[in-house]
Amino acid sequence: MNVIFKSIATFLLYALLSSHCYGQDILWANKVLGYSSEYRPAQYGHTYRAKQILGIPNKLPDFGNSPCAWSPAEADGRNEEWIKVGFEKAIPLKQVAIAENFNPGAITRIYAYDESGKEYLILEAPAAQQVVKGRMLRVFPKQSDIVANAVKIVLQPGKVSGFNQVDAIGISPSSKPIEAVINIAADVQLKTQKENVGKEINSKGQEVAPIISPDGKTLYFTRSNFAGNVGSYQKQDVWFSTLNDKNQWTEATNIGSPINNAGDNAITSISADGKTIYLINVYRPDGSMYFGLSRSFKTKQGWSFPKEYKITNLAGYVGSMELTVSPFGNVMIISVQRSDTEGGKDLYVSFLQKDDSWSEPRHLGNTINTADYEGTPFLALDNKTLYFSSQGHSGYGEGDLFLTRRLDDTWVNWSKPENLGPSINTPLWDAYINIPATGDYAYFSASEKSLGQEDIFRIRMTPEIKPDPVAVITGTIYEAETNKSVKSEIVADIKKNNEVFTKAIFDPETGEYRLILPLKEIYRISASGEGYFPVSEDLDLSAETSFRTIKKNLYLQPIKAGQQIRLTNTMFSQSSAEVIPSSFSELDRIVSTMNAYPTMEILLEGHTDNQGEVQKNVKLSEDRVQQVKRYLLSKGIDPKRIQTKAWGPAKPIASNLTEQTRQKNRRVEFTILKI
Repeated sequence: MNVIFKSIATFLLYALLSSHCYGQDILWANKVLGYSSEYRPAQYGHTYRAKQILGIPNKLPDFGNSPCAWSPAEADGRNEEWIKVGFEKAIPLKQVAIAENFNPGAITRIYAYDESGKEYLILEAPAAQQVVKGRMLRVFPKQSDIVANAVKIVLQPGKVSGFNQVDAIGISPSSKPIEAVINIAADVQLKTQKENVGKEINSKGQEVAPIISPDGKTLYFTRSNFAGNVGSYQKQDVWFSTLNDKNQWTEATNIGSPINNAGDNAITSISADGKTIYLINVYRPDGSMYFGLSRSFKTKQGWSFPKEYKITNLAGYVGSMELTVSPFGNVMIISVQRSDTEGGKDLYVSFLQKDDSWSEPRHLGNTINTADYEGTPFLALDNKTLYFSSQGHSGYGEGDLFLTRRLDDTWVNWSKPENLGPSINTPLWDAYINIPATGDYAYFSASEKSLGQEDIFRIRMTPEIKPDPVAVITGTIYEAETNKSVKSEIVADIKKNNEVFTKAIFDPETGEYRLILPLKEIYRISASGEGYFPVSEDLDLSAETSFRTIKKNLYLQPIKAGQQIRLTNTMFSQSSAEVIPSSFSELDRIVSTMNAYPTMEILLEGHTDNQGEVQKNVKLSEDRVQQVKRYLLSKGIDPKRIQTKAWGPAKPIASNLTEQTRQKNRRVEFTILKI
C-alpha cells in the first residue's frame, strides 16, 4: 500500500479514441513457434518472456519499457535474435505490423510462412538506431500470393542500444495501416471533466486511496508527507472529511487513535453499512504492526482497536497489499505479488470461510492480469463491476484505471478490461477509484494538476462506466408494543431460492441499519433479536431499473404467552394448501424458536379470502394449517405442542375487493399458548 510517486510518461503519439479494440481483418499472433532467447530478470513471473508477444498490444499506442513485451536475453548482443509466431488461421497477406514498443530499429529481416511451411522473405533492411522511443513497424509484402499463418522476425540487438522489445505482431489481408488503439469503454462521453475535490482535502503532501462511504457523505483517504500525521510526517495516516448541509466537503480531520499510530496506516475498504473499515497491516497492542489485514468497527465511542482478519497462507507475499471487500462481506479482491503472479502485482479473489477467516487467494486469470502491475481494486456495490489500475493494458501513461464485469459466480471469469478514457486517465499516474451507492460520482487519485503530490479528484459518472444500479435499504428495528429500538440482526434472502444474500447489524447506539441490494430480484428482509420472534417482509426489486433509497422499519414481537404472530401472506398460492419453497425459511424460524423454548406450545390459525364457497374456504384454511403443522413435525417438533384452528374467510384483516388486499387475508397466524 506504500504509494510511490510515479514519474511522468511520454505523451502518446496517437490520440486514438476507439470504442472497438481492433478490426475483424486483423489477426494477432496466438502462439509462439520458436525463439532464440528471452529475458528472464526475475525468479517468478513471466516478464519479457516470448509469450508476451502474443495477443493485442499491451503497451502501444504508448511507447516505452514494458514487461508485457518480448525481449531477447541480452541487450546489445552480437548475435542475431529471432522469434517465430503463429496465427489462428491462414489469410491472404497484405500487411504485417510489428509493435516495437521500446528501442526500435533492431529488426533486420521478416519472413512469412504459408500452411505448407514455405518461407517468404518480405523485408530485409539494415538495423539502425531510431530517433523515436517506439513505433508500429508496418510491412507491405511485394509478393501478392502469400497466404500466411506464421511470421518470423530477426533482430540484430548490437545495432540498437539497450534492450529491444516487441509488444505484438499482427497480420492483415488489408493494406489499411494497422493501428494500436486503446480499448475504451463503449461510447464513453468524453465531455465529462474531472475536478479536484479541493484544499479541504488535498494538500501539498500526498492524498491517495479515497474510500467513500456507501451513502456518499464521508470520504476517507490516506495522507502522507504531511506535518499533521500522528507518526512521522513521511508515514501514512487515515484522514476523513464529511459533507456539510451545503453539500461541501469539510476540512479533513485525522481519524486518530487507534487507527493511526507511528507506522503506515491506510483504510482499504468499507462495509456496505459504513460501520466496518478494513485496514492494511495487523495491529499489535504495543503499537507495532506486521503484514496482513485488520478491521475496525464503529462504536458509540468511535472506531474499535483494529483486529486481525486472517488470510490463509500469506507467507511468501512480496511488498505491500491492496484490496477491496465485497459489499456483502464475503468476497475479497486482493492485489499482491507472489510466486504465481504474471509479473508485478496481480489481482486475486479470496472467500470468507465459516471460521471467519479468508481462503487462500486465487488468481483472477490473464484476462485481467498481465506481466506488469495490476492493483488498487474496487468492487462496486453491484457486486459485479470491478475497477482497478494497470500498467499492463494499453492506456495513456504511467498507470490507467480500467473496469471489468464479473460474468459468473466463479469469480475468475471476467469481461475484457475497458479503459475509463482520457477524462480520467492521463500520461501520469491514475489509480484508486471508489464509487458510492448512488453511482453519481467516482473519486480517484491522480497526479496531473494536483496541489502537491497526488491529489483526490472526482468525476461525474456516465452510464457506460457506471456500476449497475442498486437499492439502499435503511431503517430501524422496533419492539412492536413499545416502539423501543431493539438491537437486531438483519438478513436479506433471495426469495426464489432462500439463499442468504447479505447481513447487517442494527445497533441503536450506532444508527440505522443499511443494506445494499442489486436490482432485479425479490428479497425477504428479516430481523431477529434476543427474546423476540423474527419478523420478515418481502421487498420486490424485480422491476426496478434505477438507484433507489428505501426506508423499511421492522417491528419485533416479544416472545411471551398470548403473543400472536402473523406469518407472511405469500406462503401459499391462490386456492392451494401447498407451502411454497420460498416460505420454508420462515417456518424454520418457528422451529428455531420452539427449539429455543422447549416448553412452548402454539396455536396455528388458518385464514382465506372470501372468493368461492365458504365451506371450501374453511376446508382450504384447515388444509393449510395442517400443511404448516406437518412441516414443523418433520423438523422434530412434538405434535402435542401444536394446536390448529381453521377460520376460512371469517376474520379478514383487509378488504376483499382487490387481489392485492385479498392476498393479505390468505394467511396463517400462530399464537403462543404457553412459554
